[in-house]
Amino acid sequence: MNQETMKRAKEIVSQMTMEEKTSQMLYHAAAIDRLGIPAYCWWNEALHGVARAGDATVFPQAIGLGATFDEELVEKIGDATSTEGRAKYNQFTKHGDRDIYKGLTYWAPNVNIFRDPRWGRGHETYGEDPYLTGQLGMAFVKGLQGPDLDNPKAAACAKHFAVHSGPEADRHHFDARVSDQDLYDTYLYAFKRLVKDAKVESVMGAYNRVNGEPACGSKRLLKDILRDDWGFEGHVVSDCWAIRDFHENHKVTGCEVESAALAVNNGCDLNCGCVYEKLIYAYKAGLVSEETINTAVERLIELRLRLGTLPERKSKYDDIPYEVVECKEHKDLANEAAKESFVLLKNDGVLPLNKDKLKTIGVIGPNSNSRIALVGNYEGISSEYITPLEGIQRFVGDDIRVFHADGTHLWKDRMHVLSEARDDFAEAMAVAEHSDVVVMCLGLDSTIEGEEGDAGNEFGSGDKKGLKLPGLQQELLEKITAVGKPVVLLLLSGSALDLSWAQENVNAIMQCWYPGARGGKAIAQVLFGLDSPSGKLPVTFYASDKDLPDFKDYSMDNRTYRYFKGTPLYPFGYGLGYSKIKCGNAAIDKLSGGMDEHFTVNIDVTNQGSMNQKEVVQLYIKDVEASTRVPLWSLRKVMRVSLTPGETKTVSFELAPRDFAIIDENGNAIVEPGKFKIAIGTSQPDGRSEELTGNKCDVFEIELKGETIQVEY
Repeated sequence: MNQETMKRAKEIVSQMTMEEKTSQMLYHAAAIDRLGIPAYCWWNEALHGVARAGDATVFPQAIGLGATFDEELVEKIGDATSTEGRAKYNQFTKHGDRDIYKGLTYWAPNVNIFRDPRWGRGHETYGEDPYLTGQLGMAFVKGLQGPDLDNPKAAACAKHFAVHSGPEADRHHFDARVSDQDLYDTYLYAFKRLVKDAKVESVMGAYNRVNGEPACGSKRLLKDILRDDWGFEGHVVSDCWAIRDFHENHKVTGCEVESAALAVNNGCDLNCGCVYEKLIYAYKAGLVSEETINTAVERLIELRLRLGTLPERKSKYDDIPYEVVECKEHKDLANEAAKESFVLLKNDGVLPLNKDKLKTIGVIGPNSNSRIALVGNYEGISSEYITPLEGIQRFVGDDIRVFHADGTHLWKDRMHVLSEARDDFAEAMAVAEHSDVVVMCLGLDSTIEGEEGDAGNEFGSGDKKGLKLPGLQQELLEKITAVGKPVVLLLLSGSALDLSWAQENVNAIMQCWYPGARGGKAIAQVLFGLDSPSGKLPVTFYASDKDLPDFKDYSMDNRTYRYFKGTPLYPFGYGLGYSKIKCGNAAIDKLSGGMDEHFTVNIDVTNQGSMNQKEVVQLYIKDVEASTRVPLWSLRKVMRVSLTPGETKTVSFELAPRDFAIIDENGNAIVEPGKFKIAIGTSQPDGRSEELTGNKCDVFEIELKGETIQVEY
């Protein structure tokens, strides 16, 4: 925190009345004309591009960015997002518009752990792995805020703190019970990285309780851990109307006044909602001290000073022109991100498609020409949308006839209310029969997986009941496949689905997530081999929802690749490409060392194919002789490399004591003496990945000698 601006913030706050102070703690902070303070709305969104504020570059949804495993790319997207946000802010304020979604405080990224594929909001996250989530979350924050925190381009927010990942329908009254081991090992890790290493400006609390305490008023989370243990100096904001849940649903307080007091006293500075309108009564009743309120308001004013949202302090970003919004550079970046996000799950050789050998293509499915399926949620408006159908049509031009049929509604059994069920099956069958190859576009969209209130149908409040394709999609897929033409299945979804039948019966499968407003262009470029797919799964694709624990159980036992004891359909970290990548000459500098020593692991990565290929090298560690429950494997390092045909690059990772740390039952990060396994390759070191890729990871066994040490984790 900047001492100069904090000093000035204290001076400004000291001139406010108590009513004026509490007015600044609402997300729609009132103007204080006598002090030259304009109104400011803290609520803005930028999950994958500037959202809800008119036209902007709409990048792939966060889960797709997770699939890139590419920190540099995600930082560039954060930077592009805040550049566009500044350009918009400069114009909005010029015209006196200080409405919601017009400020510089963005409530992103979402670094909750996608622990269960049924959770509707999982596509807002970077996946199921704490390390990957932390790395990509930090990259996004650094890009969004810029390199100079004394003059930030925007303010990022780590949400939702903490232990928050469904069920959506229960979030306002649910109590997430979690052990200290899982709390620190899984649920807090990414938040800590964003606070300690990326210096995120704000943290948003969650709706639910955590071990009995409402997250937005939790002494343990907000004071003991966030402030005292981690030294967080920024501000805490409640999730929207979450503090109202204290008395209405959690029943931990009796009224709005008590709820406001509980939240403020435990460190929640800003209320997205209206409960803090009653904060003045909490003060008058002696439930909250003036000092506590001053501290909160000073944090808020200090950030507004650094952002340049008060007239007395200009920002070096005041001159960013409106022309940067949806500029060519940003559109190209979005296209590159989409191509890096696609995960090729299966390919019998049908891909890439060869234009010269095709006369007709059938594009079938409810997501084939859907704009909604491109963008996910918390999205902006694009001046142009390119669906998979449109992308293919543009790519092939007049050279190839493209037939199209939706085939079925996304989740209903008919396209039109007066029709009989399966009313578009016949057209889809006709399209398949008249095509040389069929591209099936199935999956989900943000109308049926998302946030409570934004999404909901028979799946319930945005969550999925199971992993099956909704509606008649599976039946349509089977009927089209039975026609006998080569079938390429594109999945547009934000979460894992059960693709067991497709894995056995279709020719190729590519997971495309929600690829951004112009995602169809990237899809066509990859389908026809202009680029090779290079994404890796940031979540486990289970073979069946029977493999899943109870949705409400927050224990990590048998969840995610780190603890799942079964065999997945597609493992975390898995993804194919068009070119053949081989790893060799793996080496480690030593096989034993002291508790404070570093290790260096190298591996050569060679492109033995005929296409340019991007590959993600992954390093996993397992404590073989741990004294407590530990993950089967834990991702500890990643690096994306670009390889031309025939090219070899050496990837080197340095491992510090922290990389060997485990979390004990008390939540302590410790490194124990004993044996560890280190695996390096282009996937997880598991049997299913080996079966799908034909490649094995190189595994080293090392020994650490000495006494158990505690480390910063």
